[in-house]
Amino acid sequence: MGLIKEPKNVDFTVQSEPWTEEELKDFRKLMSELKAKSAKRKVQSSSKKRKVGA
Repeated sequence: MGLIKEPKNVDFTVQSEPWTEEELKDFRKLMSELKAKSAKRKVQSSSKKRKVGA
């Protein structure tokens, strides 16, 4: 896979803007929900493994 050349008069660089407090709040809420969901799956999968082996 090679490098992509920028066409003339086109700039692919983007200046990002800092997140607002509301965006940060939404992001943190979403991440906490995803982490809780992931932790719940780990607990369920590990308990299934134990039951099968017992």
